[in-house]
Amino acid sequence: MHLLRAFKYLSPLSFYLLAFIAFSSNGWYCWLPLMYSMVLIPLLELFLQPDTHNLEEAATVIARNNRAYDFLLYIILPLQYGALFYFLFSLQAMPVEGVSLAGRIGSMGMLCGTFGINVAHELGHRVKPFERIMAKALLATSLYMHFYIEHNKGHHKLVATHEDPSSARKNEMIYTFFFRTIIFSYLSAWNIANKDCVKKQLKPWSFYNEMIQAHLLQLALLLCVGLVFGWMILCCFIISATIGILLLEMVNYIEHYGLSRKKTSDGHYERAMPHHSWNSDHPLGRIMLFELTRHSDHHYLASKKYQVLDHHKNAPQLPTGYPGSMLLSLIPPLWFRIMNKKISALEHA
Repeated sequence: MHLLRAFKYLSPLSFYLLAFIAFSSNGWYCWLPLMYSMVLIPLLELFLQPDTHNLEEAATVIARNNRAYDFLLYIILPLQYGALFYFLFSLQAMPVEGVSLAGRIGSMGMLCGTFGINVAHELGHRVKPFERIMAKALLATSLYMHFYIEHNKGHHKLVATHEDPSSARKNEMIYTFFFRTIIFSYLSAWNIANKDCVKKQLKPWSFYNEMIQAHLLQLALLLCVGLVFGWMILCCFIISATIGILLLEMVNYIEHYGLSRKKTSDGHYERAMPHHSWNSDHPLGRIMLFELTRHSDHHYLASKKYQVLDHHKNAPQLPTGYPGSMLLSLIPPLWFRIMNKKISALEHA
C-alpha cells in the first residue's frame, strides 16, 4: 500500500512522454504537453473535489522514510536533460516553424517550469549536498539558478511582506508583478550571496560567490548549446527557459497574493503560519506538482518532504487548482473580483 501511494507520483512523468511526441511531430501534436497541463487538468479540477485527507501519524513516519519518494525526484534530472537534448536535437534534425515551432518551444518551457524549477525547489530544501547539487543542475535548464539562493534565504524569511519580491500585493496585476519579482529577486540573490561571502571572510567578487558560480555555469551551458546546435536554436532554448521562469512567477503570484504578516512589537515579522499562503487540495494539481499546492504547510515547516505535507483547516483556499488559478490570474479583473472577496472574508473572520 505504501509503495503504491508513492508510485502515484510517477504519473507526472507522462509529461515527458507527451514532450517526446511533441518534439517528434508537427502541427498540433507539438502542443500536447501544454494542452494536457493548461487545458485538460484545469477543466477536470473544476469537477473533482479537493482531497483534504492527511496521513495518520504512523503512515507519515513510514512515508517520510520511504526512499521511493526521493528516487522519484532523482530520476527527473536525467529525464529533464534528456528532454532538453532531444528538444535541441529535434530542432536541428527536423526544422519546423510556425505552430509546430511555437508548440515545441512552449512544451519545453512547460518542462522547465513544472520539473526544472519545481523539483529543484523541493530538492533545494534538502540537507544532503548531492540533492542540493541536483537542484542547481535542474534550475540551470531554466537559466534561473539564483532562485536557489533567493528562495531559501530570502523568500522564506520575508514571505507575505512588502519586503519580499516574490509575494504579490493586493490589487497588483500579474503583468506588473512579473517585472517586480524577476528584477528584485535577482538583485536580492546578489545581496544575499555577497553577504554570505562577507560572513565567511571571503571576497564577494570571487569564485566563492554563489551568484558568480551560477552565472559561469549558465554561460557555459548557453555557449555549449550555441556551439553545438547553432545560435537560432540557442534562441529557442532561451525562450523556453523564459517560459519556465514565467510559469514559476505565476505560481509565486497565486501562492501569496494579498496576504500579509504583521510586525510584532520588537519590529520583526510574526512567524509564517498556514494562513499566510494560499493552498489548494485539488488532487491532480497536487500530484502533478509534487504537492507544491499544499503550500501553506510548506511555509509553516519548510523542511517537510513533499509526500507528508498536510492540509490545514485555517489555510486559505484558492478557487480551484494551481493550473486553473494560474490561468485565472491572467485575467486581472476576474482574478481581483474573486480573490479580493476571499481576502475580505479572511480579514473579517
